[in-house]
Amino acid sequence: MTNPLLADFATPFDTAPFQLIQPEHYLPAVTEAIQLAKADIEKIKAEPLPTFENTIEALDRSGKKLGVISAIFFNLNSAETNDEIQKLAREISPLLTAHSNDILLDQELFQRVAHVFEEKDSLSISAEQTTLLEKTYKSFVRNGAKLSTEDAAKLREIDRRLGQSSLKFGENVLAETNKYVHFVDNEQELDGLPDGIKEAAAQIAEEKGQSGKWAFTLDYPSYVPAMTYAKNRELREKLYLAYNTKSAKGDELDNQGTIKELLRLRHERANLLGYASHADFVLEERMAKSPKAVMDFLESFLQKAKPKAEVDVQEVADYAKKTDGLENLERWDFGYYSELLKKEKYALDDELLRPYFQLEKVIDGVFQTAEKLFGITFVPNSDIPVYHPEVSAYEVKDRDGDHLAVFYADFFPRTGKRNGAWMTSYRGQNVQNGEDHRPHVSIVCNFTKPTKSKPSLLTFNEVTTLFHEFGHALHGMLAKGTYESLSGTSVFWDFVELPSQIFENWCYEKECLDLFAKHYQTGETIPADLIEKIKNAANFQQGYMTLRQISFGLLDMAYHSSNPESISDIAEFEEAVMKKTDLLPKVPRTLMSTSFSHIFQGGYSSGYYSYKWAEVLDADAFELFQEKGIFDQETARSFEKNVLSAGGSEHPSVLYRRFKGRDPKPDALLKRSGLVGT
Repeated sequence: MTNPLLADFATPFDTAPFQLIQPEHYLPAVTEAIQLAKADIEKIKAEPLPTFENTIEALDRSGKKLGVISAIFFNLNSAETNDEIQKLAREISPLLTAHSNDILLDQELFQRVAHVFEEKDSLSISAEQTTLLEKTYKSFVRNGAKLSTEDAAKLREIDRRLGQSSLKFGENVLAETNKYVHFVDNEQELDGLPDGIKEAAAQIAEEKGQSGKWAFTLDYPSYVPAMTYAKNRELREKLYLAYNTKSAKGDELDNQGTIKELLRLRHERANLLGYASHADFVLEERMAKSPKAVMDFLESFLQKAKPKAEVDVQEVADYAKKTDGLENLERWDFGYYSELLKKEKYALDDELLRPYFQLEKVIDGVFQTAEKLFGITFVPNSDIPVYHPEVSAYEVKDRDGDHLAVFYADFFPRTGKRNGAWMTSYRGQNVQNGEDHRPHVSIVCNFTKPTKSKPSLLTFNEVTTLFHEFGHALHGMLAKGTYESLSGTSVFWDFVELPSQIFENWCYEKECLDLFAKHYQTGETIPADLIEKIKNAANFQQGYMTLRQISFGLLDMAYHSSNPESISDIAEFEEAVMKKTDLLPKVPRTLMSTSFSHIFQGGYSSGYYSYKWAEVLDADAFELFQEKGIFDQETARSFEKNVLSAGGSEHPSVLYRRFKGRDPKPDALLKRSGLVGT
């Protein structure tokens, strides 16, 4: 029987044939696709004289089948995994690492690339082709092409172990999340929780065979509402401790040793390649360029945010004392009293807003916003295979009604899915032989599920999360590059969050909210006074939230900008780093690092600062939409052309200047965040 991963996909738009793929297909498919990719490389090396076309372009287009198979496998390992898939990941990951090293450490191939690179000034190539040439040459050099045979062998072993350790980290966090459940027998213990949250908790308990009880897990839609609304302080403490001791209990799922291993290997790899630290290695290919630039950036925001954060925390502590006589505000108290205070100050809370944010209507609102800005439309297509019944598939069409992309949406938590929200791609956009191969893009979230009596009603934070991930998706779907490695979201890491974060801004605009924010029972459009309250409350606790975000960036940089051999105890190291940003008492046995998947599994190592970096860009860029109108066509087309469609075809600074007419300034963000006077 033919392996469906190796056959031509007989599906709409050559989408992944999820309905045919079984776990046993992956390993043979990867193994054969590696051989096909090796044949592509040999063909390149057999060409007599290296040219841009037969070497640089050919390299970018090599191994396409392997890329598609790998994308399917690793995307499902995040969104729909199980023990068998995780076991396969431990086998497949080293094969792919070895194959990548085989290419990047191939001296004959590197000499061809170097020859073209040395001739670049005499070549008649476009800006995009110049970027591809420079990126290709750097990728070889930055991955060991100039190393001795002995050091190249060391690099191979380091990369193999890095891949395994990163997988192990993620598996441990997922296992810890999945195994925890807290049952409540007495409804009185749920005082303060909205009816919808209680109903969802009862549904979880029923699904786990405990009818008549209420269950709480560490999935966001279960954990966050409990921490926000549960009057029962003991319940909040119990859940807080469970959430913040994930993979930090000294058992088989503990990640402290894995972190040390990852840090040591990353540092060793950077040193081997001639860099002082992993951060120096990473940041060479970022807008920020150096650890010093990142630290200066974070410190500048720290100085502005900390005084305001201290006021924010004291305000909550005073409120808790006044309201309930609470003498010592603990970490599991902060969210609860902060929400009560917000409700008192702004007459606003999530439960007041939820009825206006039915998931299906928010999705429609996101689609309408994209249509008004960029002229694209989304057509549900049930013929496109999906990997889970909860996943929806759409054909995306451009202004002229032509095919633009395939879009998948996956919204609810389940056992085989990691926490959080992300955008990913099953196929990148590229042009080959005059044919534009359009992208297949997906967003994966963990939103509040529907219950027996209510549809999925989102919090405002979930609404902004959906817009955020959809911004990433637009970056992928609107891609108009020639080369897949420069297309869509293949940009500098501290630029990639601009399209996602700028799209969140529309959630605060009446003109946009009026498109979709309608009461799920009455159909009433969200009242203007509620929108005003959302805007007024936008800066609530902004000092504290900024400080928290800065603390994660500082921890990331502390781990990766110096020799990790000095780190003997992860808990002590984390506490020492976080000391200058911690405004609440440290809770014994809790650790953030052991479930900090962004930097130890998700590719954000030495890059967590990029969220705040991109906020500077997004606030500065959105000013233009505010000046011209949030649906102004000229501004939207400029953003599409110079940012969304351009991908990584040129340096992001060049692309940004084309859109805004100048370099970004932090003023708009500082003003928006209330960190400076208006």
